Amino acid sequence: MYLQNAMTQTLKKLKTQAANMITIGNLAFGGAAIMATVNEYYSFSVLFIFIAGLLDRFDGMVARRFNLESELGKQLDSMSDIISFGIAPALLMYSLVLQNFSVAGMIITVIYIACGAFRLARFNISESNGFFTGLPITVAGVILTLSYFAIDLVPPVTFMFLFIILALLMISTFTLRKV
Repeated sequence: MYLQNAMTQTLKKLKTQAANMITIGNLAFGGAAIMATVNEYYSFSVLFIFIAGLLDRFDGMVARRFNLESELGKQLDSMSDIISFGIAPALLMYSLVLQNFSVAGMIITVIYIACGAFRLARFNISESNGFFTGLPITVAGVILTLSYFAIDLVPPVTFMFLFIILALLMISTFTLRKV
């Protein structure tokens, strides 16, 4: 009987942390993407960002499914998102393309990251109403990461404009229905 109660309690504790563990997975893959970029394993960086995107999609679903939504989870998710979809894709594309633009490339990269952080902060203080305000950083980060596959197809200056457009879309006030 004691063993059964202990197992039940352990499963209950695991269930209450399931969404947060998935979010930590998102953060871990974002961190791994950064390390892969620093070590010039760019294709691994792309893969890790996409895995982080999948985990980001599932953490919210798990939280809602098990009624585990919390302020801690919301903050942890935003911290993970700035790493996985702000810094990781920006560093990847800066390393491959924007560093060729010297200081301008650095400034645009930092602006993208700052706009992503602003977008997440705004999300964290807003009431949930079934809509996103501005382009979610996850979407912006995935689009920026997908642009990796266009490096040999478009002029490098295109990426400068892509960073700026994504940054502006993240801080804009248009609304998107949550799916």
